[in-house]
Amino acid sequence: MNADGLVEVVLPGKVEPEGLQIRHGAVPAAGPGQVVIRMEATGVSFAEQQMRRGRYYDQPPFPFVPGYDLVGTVLSTGEGVEPGLAGTRVAALVKVGGWASHVLVDAADAVPVPDGIGAAEAETLVVNGITAWQMLHRKARVRAGHTVVVHGANGGVGSVLVQLAQAAGARVVIGTASTRHHDALRERGVAPVDYRTDDVAARIRELAPRGVDAVFDHVGGRGIVDSWRLLAPGGTLVSYGSASTRDDEGSKQWPVLKLLGRVWLWNALPNRRRAYFFNVWAGRALAKNRFRARLRTDLAQVFAALQRGEVTAQIAAQLPLTRAAEALRLAESGTAAGKVVLNP
Repeated sequence: MNADGLVEVVLPGKVEPEGLQIRHGAVPAAGPGQVVIRMEATGVSFAEQQMRRGRYYDQPPFPFVPGYDLVGTVLSTGEGVEPGLAGTRVAALVKVGGWASHVLVDAADAVPVPDGIGAAEAETLVVNGITAWQMLHRKARVRAGHTVVVHGANGGVGSVLVQLAQAAGARVVIGTASTRHHDALRERGVAPVDYRTDDVAARIRELAPRGVDAVFDHVGGRGIVDSWRLLAPGGTLVSYGSASTRDDEGSKQWPVLKLLGRVWLWNALPNRRRAYFFNVWAGRALAKNRFRARLRTDLAQVFAALQRGEVTAQIAAQLPLTRAAEALRLAESGTAAGKVVLNP
């Protein structure tokens, strides 16, 4: 066993990033059907930014260890688990608990990482890659010749969405981002739109006068109506968050319920367009095995796209786990392109 013991980051309540606590303990033991993963890379997602404000719609009660996903090596296996798993590199989507040196997960939730992909590289594509792949291929079904709009095209999910859309043959990819990211987007073949100064909807209409086939919107709030109106007949809106209400007070469920209500209403109208509210955890409670199989399949597709060079791993910065406060500040600053990764 690791003589260093367990190191984990605890979110004690609604705190500024500096209020995160470091806790030491014993390395957990794997129970039946479980594995202990020695973490090599975890990351800062939008979820943790919401959780520290108490704004993530189904977060556990404080205190808890945040960390949406991780990549690491299986250290030990519990009863009923293939012993050959020990020593292999795996990825896991956990929602909470990833910001720790050792993480206990069900063996069925550990997805193999192909040889030749580094831990930090793989980490940038776990929650972001699965989210982007499922929205693009399972919801919007983007294919050759389509025109798509990706809000926050330089962000964690947005940057993967842009690349996967191009790999799927999208003809035009329009991405909203602040101006400092525009050159990088242009180099990628994305038509950039400044979400801060432009009349975003009007600018997108200039680029796609006939409407677009898909819009991916993590912003929510009032702008979601503009996203819906941009769709051409047969188009799909995928809403997957409410970033615009991140700093709001009041009910954390309300922004999501409002989005769900809008989506339901739009889908009830006879207008040949579809809207979805995407949640990566949908279906897990009802059909755990199907959920796991789909997740495994989709993450394998994302890793294959990385190996083919269709997707690049965008690592904004790597910091040690004990500097999680700094990592969270950096992720929240809006200046980082790609994913802020934490290493043990």
